[in-house]
This record gives sequence, structure tokens and C-alpha cells, in this order.
Amino acid sequence: MKIKSNRNARNNLILILLFISLIFLILISFMLGRYYISFINVIKSLGSMITDYDLDVPQVCKSIINNIRFPRIIVCVLVGSALSVSGVSYQGIFQNPMVSPDVLGASAGAGFGAALGIVLSFSGIGIQLLSFVFGLIAVGLTYFISKAVGQRENVTLVLVLAGMVIAALFSAFISIIKYVADPYSKLPEITFWLMGSLSSVTIKDLKMIVIPITICMAILLLIRWRLNVLVFGDEEASSMGINTKRLRALVIICATVLTASVVSISGQIGWVGLVIPHLSRMIVGPNHKHLIPATLLIGALFLLIVDNISRILFPVEIPLGILTAIIGAPCFIILLLRGKRGWC
Repeated sequence: MKIKSNRNARNNLILILLFISLIFLILISFMLGRYYISFINVIKSLGSMITDYDLDVPQVCKSIINNIRFPRIIVCVLVGSALSVSGVSYQGIFQNPMVSPDVLGASAGAGFGAALGIVLSFSGIGIQLLSFVFGLIAVGLTYFISKAVGQRENVTLVLVLAGMVIAALFSAFISIIKYVADPYSKLPEITFWLMGSLSSVTIKDLKMIVIPITICMAILLLIRWRLNVLVFGDEEASSMGINTKRLRALVIICATVLTASVVSISGQIGWVGLVIPHLSRMIVGPNHKHLIPATLLIGALFLLIVDNISRILFPVEIPLGILTAIIGAPCFIILLLRGKRGWC
């Protein structure tokens, strides 16, 4: 009991330190960019934005922070945390550490919706809505196919295989759209969007995703202890009064909405939902009570760091999807080599 108490105290301290680090990094991120803004002017600009008082800050600083950096930084935090929590939730219900947020086809479906919206010359909001809807449709198709062909003892396996099929199908649809798209206007836009970027996010984008992400994140945080029970199998979980089918459905819905919401705004940003859960598991252990909050904070920290690198390190901003792949793949190999404990 004493060892367990010490472990809980240690993990709680880690979560507090991660939260403080995230707040500190957010404030630092407001200072960074092509136009440097001092820490005092950042605080004054944020204060004037929150309180509506004029705190004697240069108009150019206020404009940059309010219209460009604030929505981008907050969306970056939401995207990083949503992808990470989605990944760790999928890994928990499928009992597989190799599962990522696009396992059920949500990313491919959302990518197809966005590409279709671009070809049809939809507005920015129209593209995002179409992307979100097709992300949900892809997962819905995966679920119904698994129900139609699955057997009781292989439900999880059939669901993953159906997800792979649907993801491949929507990836083929994306290729068809890219093939028929105007090579001088539509094709570059589709290609750039699929790489994943936050360079054009606005307050409208933030308002569009903050509610679904907040609701789904809150649900997953509230039921996170139930994911621990799934480790012992469905029969054991049922004996403890947990409806495993309902639990899996709820987790899949929340994780899918998180993924589809993110992809509809930022495009396809890979590796975050696969690497961050592994890193979090090595830091706080496999208990979802601490694992999901740690994954949320570390995912936000990771993507914010990558976004800052994208904004300040290169003359031309590199899409986040490229950087996360360059950073994430080697990190994942290192984590696999260094990992000594089991994942669950």
C-alpha cells in the first residue's frame, strides 16, 4: 500500500510539473515568431484581450497576438492533446500498443472530405464540416462492417481489419480526387492540406473545435479508470458491473470525434497519437488514472514545441505533418529500444 501511495504521489507531482511546463511554454510561444514580442507586451496584450482594458500595448503586438498567435497556439494545444488522448484511448480498448488514432479510418475519411470540399470550391468552414462528417462516416462504415462479419471471439480483430480496409478505400478516393483536380490550383492546396499545418487557423476554427474536443476529452477523463478493467478481459469486467460493449462504443465515439475534429482543422498530423502514449506510459505507468492526463499534457507540449520549430527555425514554414514524422519516427524507435516495462 505504501509503494502504491508513493507511486500515486509521484505521478501527481509529475502531472503538476507537466501542467506548469505547458503554461510556461504557451507564454513563451506567444513571444516567438518572425516578429518578436517581449514578455511584458505578451502579458499586457493577453490582459487587454481578456479584460477589454487598454493596457498601453503597441497596436501591432495586440493585433499579432489576438488574430494570429492566440488562435494558433490554443488550436495547437487542442490538436496535440486530442490526438494523444485519442491514441491512448484506442490502445486501451484494443489492448494493442501499435494502435493509432487513424486505426478505424477516421483520418483517411476526414482527408477525403477535405479534398472533396477543396475540389468543389467549398468555403473554409464548408471544407472543415465535410472533413468532419466524412471522418465520422468512415468510422461508422468500419463499425457496421465489423458487426456484419465479426464473430464474438474476434470482435476487436475484425474491427481493426475493417478499419484498415476503410482507411485504404478512402485513401484511394483521395488519390482519385488528386488525379482529377486542377494541377495548378486545387492539387497544390489538397497536397498542402494533407501534410498538416496550423498556419491558417483563425478564431473561427478555434470556436468550431473547442466544444466537441472539450466534451469528448471530459468524458474520456471521467471514465478513464474503467479502461484499466478491460486489461483483465470482458468476463472479469462484466463481473464488476461494467458493460464492455457500451464502454468500447463510448470510447470509440469520443476518440473518433476528437480525431475527426482535429483533422478537419489541421489536416493529417501523424505519429502524435502513437508516440506520445508510449512516452507517457514510460513516465507515469500504465494506469489510465494518470496515463490519460499525462498523455493530454505531453501531447500538447510536444506539438507546441514542433509548431514553434516550424515557425522560427526555417525561412519557410514546414508543415507540421512532415516535422512530426521526422521527429516522431526516430523517437518511437528509441522508446521501443529503451522500453523495459510492459505497456499494460
